[in-house]
Amino acid sequence: MKKYIIILILIALTLTGCGIYNLNYFVLPDDLEFIQTIEELDTPLKITQYMFFNFDYKIQKYGVKTPYELWKTKKGDCNDFSNWVAFVGNYHGYEMYQLRLIKPGINHWLGIFNIDGEYYYTDNQFYCSTPHASFKSIYDFYNIIYNNKYIGYQVYDYNTNLIEVFK
Repeated sequence: MKKYIIILILIALTLTGCGIYNLNYFVLPDDLEFIQTIEELDTPLKITQYMFFNFDYKIQKYGVKTPYELWKTKKGDCNDFSNWVAFVGNYHGYEMYQLRLIKPGINHWLGIFNIDGEYYYTDNQFYCSTPHASFKSIYDFYNIIYNNKYIGYQVYDYNTNLIEVFK
């Protein structure tokens, strides 16, 4: 019985979009086209525009895709996209975070750039060029847009360390 409960919990976690991929384990593939693409995406706007024109939003049932898997399949969900943003932004020297917005039954992920002490986010395929002073400011702003559906957030740094929680 205990085994079935653990399996159900694991399935529930993957279906609610709560996964985060540790980018420290990502090995840059030996694919010149992928590397060239990454090299060209050297600003937050370029990264986000690339996602908008090349990736389709599709809910993934299990886990988080690596940046390379997303690039190959061209399909992913919000945590795949925030993972992509974190990787490409970090590759170009940006201080990157992933913000997990929490609401009952499902989570939503944003990629966050820290540029000169101000935070900018990308929501799947949209880049918000309005600077925010804190993660809480992004949460409040985003929550207004979506009619206060979110009840909290968690922030992870590039190394997937949980660095801030709001409930």
